[in-house]
Amino acid sequence: MKNSHEKVEKNVGMFFLATVLAISIGGLVEITPLFFQKETTVPVDNLRPYTALEMEGRDIYIREGCSNCHSQMIRPFRAETERYGHYSVAGEHVWEHPFLWGSKRTGPDLARVGGRYSDDWHIAHLTDPRSVVPESNMPAYSWLNENTLDGELTGKKLATFNWLTRNRSHKDEQGNPIPLYTQAEIDGAKDAVAGKTEMEALVAYLQSLGHALK
Repeated sequence: MKNSHEKVEKNVGMFFLATVLAISIGGLVEITPLFFQKETTVPVDNLRPYTALEMEGRDIYIREGCSNCHSQMIRPFRAETERYGHYSVAGEHVWEHPFLWGSKRTGPDLARVGGRYSDDWHIAHLTDPRSVVPESNMPAYSWLNENTLDGELTGKKLATFNWLTRNRSHKDEQGNPIPLYTQAEIDGAKDAVAGKTEMEALVAYLQSLGHALK
């Protein structure tokens, strides 16, 4: 007896269309509800926006490829929560553009690294990793101590995040979204970071991680 699905399997065009249809339906069923769930669209209560210096540090983190070796997503398993802290929740990341969850752990997860070590420790670690972690295989980033920020684009970055998060921010009593940054903060962003080293910015960013669910 001829299989009823043989016609589809032997026809490349029909097989391709059937595959696309199946993936599309599965994607809609899995992904679409996330756009309407409070847990994935509303920031957790204690979440605060990055300062101007932390925002610059975040860009340095991206530029140097830190997410290639460090994740920022703690899974809800005992082995992970005992080592790194509370598992990650979607409400912590609603303001992230792009997400920096990572997919590889050559180094430890950094989702809750903020406050775990002192600024001096981070500076020593980034300047010469093996000075504080002898077995580390992380490259040194000593030049971050020498590079300084001019802050020319910092204000634009804050304004861009205001736009990107316009529907996912905390709301006032009337239910209107509250911008992450006021115009005064945007206007003063350049002065807040100008002259700071890239090392200071990166350390400020690392110290901010995980503050909402300590």
